Amino acid sequence: MFNEMKKLLLMTIITFLFISVCFSQSTVPSATVKNLSGTQINTNTFSNDGKPFIIDFWATWCKPCIEELKNIHELYEDWQNETGVKLYAISIDDSRNSKKVAPFVNGRQWKFEVMLDENSDFKRAMNVNNPPHTFLFNGKGELVWQHNGYAQGDENTLYDEIKKLMAKDSTSSENK
Repeated sequence: MFNEMKKLLLMTIITFLFISVCFSQSTVPSATVKNLSGTQINTNTFSNDGKPFIIDFWATWCKPCIEELKNIHELYEDWQNETGVKLYAISIDDSRNSKKVAPFVNGRQWKFEVMLDENSDFKRAMNVNNPPHTFLFNGKGELVWQHNGYAQGDENTLYDEIKKLMAKDSTSSENK
């Protein structure tokens, strides 16, 4: 009986620690990705001059990902003009398929920054299981919102979150 209680207590502690580590992720972790020119970039340098930024994990084989990014692309210029938000689209296509990413992106004329996570290091660091997985960071680089999956209209929810963040930031800067 005592050993079972010890096991239960140990499992509870391990579960709590695991959840704490997973959900305490508040800044962009360090991993190496490549831009479409092949230049290596450390993800902990992602920023947007004090404005919010989005990290969106996607793949060329993921239909919901493509639909999401297509719909964001149609609104992205307006989003940037209104909020200054920046989008990092992180392709999780592996090294065999990553050569398809640049022509895929160029053919769609996407204007956001596209990076390659060929070894899934960044994907693992961000605890992404399935694409699309979207993260919103404030101007300080702190994670403030995330969403997994895509349904028509989710881009509007993302934009609402960006506007809420902008309103919160402007209110806090007015109070200083």
